[in-house]
Amino acid sequence: MNVAIIGASGYTGLELIKLLINHPTFKIKYIANSTGEINVQDLHPCLKDLINIEVSKANAKDVSSHAQLAFLALPHKTSMLFTKDLLRLGVKVVDLSADYRLDLNTYEQFYCKHEDKNNIDKAIYGLPEYFKEDIKNTNLIANPGCYPSASLLALLPFIDYINTNIPIFIDAKSGVSGAGKNLSNITHYGHINENCFSYNPFQHRHMPEIQEKIKVIKNTDVLINFVPHLLPITRGMLVSIYATLKNDKVDIDFNKVLEKTYENNEFIRIRKNPVDIKSTSGTNYCDIFVAQNNNALFISSSIDNLLRGASSQALVNANLMCGFEENVGIPKIAYVP
Repeated sequence: MNVAIIGASGYTGLELIKLLINHPTFKIKYIANSTGEINVQDLHPCLKDLINIEVSKANAKDVSSHAQLAFLALPHKTSMLFTKDLLRLGVKVVDLSADYRLDLNTYEQFYCKHEDKNNIDKAIYGLPEYFKEDIKNTNLIANPGCYPSASLLALLPFIDYINTNIPIFIDAKSGVSGAGKNLSNITHYGHINENCFSYNPFQHRHMPEIQEKIKVIKNTDVLINFVPHLLPITRGMLVSIYATLKNDKVDIDFNKVLEKTYENNEFIRIRKNPVDIKSTSGTNYCDIFVAQNNNALFISSSIDNLLRGASSQALVNANLMCGFEENVGIPKIAYVP
């Protein structure tokens, strides 16, 4: 099957190219960004002698003449405009932006006015452990954000045991690649090096995404206090969750809850010791650890923010949407040491 990558200049676009080069079924036939007029080997010198495709200026009609599936590694608002045209032209879409992840009111509250309202309800949230069958039967995937992926996979198994009248605190730390390729004051080397700091506490756009998906999946309203941090590392994500158990749930073996929840899910690994970033870097795995102290529950997860938090999860979703096994072409070996 021929595929296109739109938004090839950024980190997630590059990761998609790297994954798809060796995919046994998907063949890259179209690569685009906002300007074109460059070979992908010059856009990303690490790809020299691996792939030789001219980068085009993104155009939906051109995509439809080259590919049956498109990955959109574009900013929010830009992505919805391409998606609308691609779907009309019969192209399947995996959208890595936030444009189809949320209901309309929440999206417009935290992002901008939506320009493709008709397709919001047609999009399937691409968290395969919870929406696999729906993913197989759609033409539009809303690929989850990196923080929500790590947070939801860790938290969802325990919602029925948690006292949801008490706020749940999520302390999340990401490698600086999560901030994107464009330079800013906080990602400047002189600021991020040997440093760690929170940003947008209680106001980050991924907080409503986490709350909304818990409501959709578990039919439970929760109050999430979400605080993200940047670490002086390139990639990886560590999420620590603090919740209070219901009084009648304190005697449950929560490792068994995890094992039961994810017993048939290849890309979830349950750890007996606290998780670390390095063990999932370069893979699609989400590692999860849980510990309890009376009615206090601690859950921790780690993922690669560029892969499980974006590009490899997008490929899992594309595999499922196109009738392939979810693990085809998906990285499993961590970047260790």
